Amino acid sequence: MLWPRPLLGKEGATMHVKKYLLKCLHRLQKGPGYTYKELLVWYCDNTNTHGPKRIICEGPKKKAMWFLLTLLFTALVCWQWGIFIRTYLSWEVSVSLSVGFKTMDFPAVTICNASPFKYSKVKHLLKDLDELMEAVLERILAPELRHANATRTLNSSIWNHTPLVLIDERNPHHPVILDLFGDNHNGLTNSSASEKICNAHGCKMAMRLCSLNGTQCTFRNFTSATQAVTEWYSLQATNIFAQVPQQELVEMSYPGEQMILACLFGAEPCNYRNFTSIFYPHYGNCYIFNWGMTEKALPSANPGTEFGLKLILDIGQEDYVPFLTSTAGVRLMLHEQRSYPFIRDEGIYAMSGTETSIGVLVDKLQRMGEPYSPCTVNGSEVPVQNFYSDYNTTYSIQACLRSCFQDHMIHSCKCGHYLYPLPRGEKYCNNRDFPDWAHCYSDLQMSVAQRETCIGMCKESCNDTQYKMTISMADWPSEASEDWIFHVLSQERDQSTNITLSRKGIVKLNIYFQEFNYRTIEESAANNLVWLLSNLGGQFGFWMGGSVLCLIEFGEIIIDFVWITIINLVALAKSLRQRRAQASYSGPPPTVAELVEAHTNFGFQPDTAPRSPNTGPYPNEQALPIPGTPPPNYDSLRLQPLDVIESDSEGDAI
Repeated sequence: MLWPRPLLGKEGATMHVKKYLLKCLHRLQKGPGYTYKELLVWYCDNTNTHGPKRIICEGPKKKAMWFLLTLLFTALVCWQWGIFIRTYLSWEVSVSLSVGFKTMDFPAVTICNASPFKYSKVKHLLKDLDELMEAVLERILAPELRHANATRTLNSSIWNHTPLVLIDERNPHHPVILDLFGDNHNGLTNSSASEKICNAHGCKMAMRLCSLNGTQCTFRNFTSATQAVTEWYSLQATNIFAQVPQQELVEMSYPGEQMILACLFGAEPCNYRNFTSIFYPHYGNCYIFNWGMTEKALPSANPGTEFGLKLILDIGQEDYVPFLTSTAGVRLMLHEQRSYPFIRDEGIYAMSGTETSIGVLVDKLQRMGEPYSPCTVNGSEVPVQNFYSDYNTTYSIQACLRSCFQDHMIHSCKCGHYLYPLPRGEKYCNNRDFPDWAHCYSDLQMSVAQRETCIGMCKESCNDTQYKMTISMADWPSEASEDWIFHVLSQERDQSTNITLSRKGIVKLNIYFQEFNYRTIEESAANNLVWLLSNLGGQFGFWMGGSVLCLIEFGEIIIDFVWITIINLVALAKSLRQRRAQASYSGPPPTVAELVEAHTNFGFQPDTAPRSPNTGPYPNEQALPIPGTPPPNYDSLRLQPLDVIESDSEGDAI
């Protein structure tokens, strides 16, 4: 038995799709009405919203009144919805403060000496600079003796590159500039005139920074000569140290075994081996206790001084670099484990000859992140290369800002600054290899655009811990006990029977938790999705008396409008196609006999030639055609409802 061969390929698939679409159109056309007016009347008559019902049921006057009221309240609802949605999309947060109590990890403690290097070890590097600095101070303190030491030989290359000058700004339109080591200022050669200007009120000191072989210069003004010479010396020392390998700089700084004389954490003794050493360009060798890099962070057993960290430090003030460091003491900072200590920005000083007690309180900050807060968890999405990643520390906004500045420095000045980490393949700035670096660095440091760019690119950390410190100080040791304390400490340090330590070089620190209460400052969404839906539904119910079902009804009528429009467009397209097909015929439509003849006789051609009035209706005495009935006029433009087609199964068989 032979079964009928099913339709295969594109034709079968196309026919199946056409049948399916036809059924869908029939099913959709069976909806609330066939016209827009009927659909609108059906919606107003059946919706749960009160206003449209009254528009249909009331008389003409009330119908107009209810139409205006419905339109007005609809506008009010849309206005209120816009306000609530805009408030929700503003991503506002509320801050909650909670207090907890638990055993906490002791913070990491970083200590640095105020002087980065021992003067006895860097004296040979700073010899020329120190001589030049002494000459500058002589010119400032005794300008009348400016020619007394003229025979001294100075390194003019350092001075000529970035000199200090005096500027008389009493006449802002014509300022007078005087070089400290020159008699020629603004074309004048009379030294007495220059000295008179320098002694006059309003003569300020400035640093001259030049580029392009001295053709383009700017002046950095100072209000005090102390600030001017300190900044100038620091800039020149940076140029010198940038040319020395870091390992040599580490050896020139203070070693841990000399700086840390005594250490006690709770009841456990410790020493310099319990500290991690890092080189910080501002302060030389710094030492971090409880950093948590190799071992687990140490917990604190109880609050109070007896359970904290106690240190006795020797800062060796007698070996400070005289012109580089004007502050004596210890710089210290408390921070989280595995975080890099930016001690210059966040640290505090502890005085020599004192016992400094630091009570610690803990604040934990928890931000929500995008889109509520512009913060980052680990800095992976921040478009700034972290130059502190070699330390394997966690992300911080300080590391991002300094890495961003160093990146701008490398691109603008073609070299990196000595105070920040250097990416591989780049060099630190110095006068020998980069003569214009000081001018470029000063411009970049004063650039507002550069700061705004870095602030816009960097993000705060979403989770942060801050240590609030309460600091108190007292003289240590007291006059009654200083002899025996210094004797013991001197014996322990260098096995000396004499006192080799003094009050000006000793610092004692006590760091402890004041209490085990910690505060958590946490962000939460001020306007969540539940708040938004509640307010939207409340406004819709108050002004329109509607609910979510009313919105579904409104969505339903929109879908019906769309489908009726599609049906009308399809019908219009078919009508236009049929009109174009009928317009292609020049004569009347063919009869049934002609259609049959054309179907059975392939050589049949209908007679379409014009007839002559003298001839008969059919020339050549042809027989009259058999009269026939015209073809039926099918209304193909109107789709019948689905109930007329009987059923789905019968429709499939069509």
